[in-house]
Amino acid sequence: MEPKIGIIVCGFTGDRQFVTNPYIQSVRYAKGIPVILPLVRSDRLLDEYTGLCDGFLFCGGGDITPLLFGEEPQTGNGKTDITVDLFQIRLMKRILKSRKPVLAICRGMQILSVACGGTIWQDISLIPGQTLDHMQQSASRSEVSHRIRTERGSRLREYVGSSLFVNSFHHQAVNSPGKNVTVSARAQDDTIEAIEIKDHPFAIGVQWHPECMYRSSSEMRKLFHEFVLHSLIN
Repeated sequence: MEPKIGIIVCGFTGDRQFVTNPYIQSVRYAKGIPVILPLVRSDRLLDEYTGLCDGFLFCGGGDITPLLFGEEPQTGNGKTDITVDLFQIRLMKRILKSRKPVLAICRGMQILSVACGGTIWQDISLIPGQTLDHMQQSASRSEVSHRIRTERGSRLREYVGSSLFVNSFHHQAVNSPGKNVTVSARAQDDTIEAIEIKDHPFAIGVQWHPECMYRSSSEMRKLFHEFVLHSLIN
């Protein structure tokens, strides 16, 4: 058997909803069946989505509307789409309640945090102290940018080890993680790089893009395989 993995649509480009190919490929390489879930406004269909799939992948994308985490817009906040935000947050809450596995990447990690009552730094420049440049300009998205360290006792450390190099394509970051959400990795500048819900079977958010490093990194392959495995046995 292969579990059905719901890949939540990244957003809109013009009048088209989209998911970039590396997410689909990574799910398939990890022996999951990728099922793309487009934006809908129906609560009934959100419930259908939750029942349809065995695990859920939340992808990268644009910024989250600051009002949805209790803030006014600040300098550095980028383009937002409140329709996409509300769809993803509402779906995330249903999935977490169902206790089905969730892997949340980049914006997806921030959606996980906000769905649990967390907040976001609207731009890394707003974080006190000196920070790294988290928006790399490499020739390939598979190239690494900086090191992260995982937290002792975290599920993430069990899968990828105590430290590793990751790519980096974000200008925002999780500030307060949210209720029952713990930090499971940080960058060298202390920026939050991963979160998880400890009492959940598998709910992990990572700020980097493991789907772009699937071919080059055994740790990223392990992360996807654990996600798909938990979706199979959930």
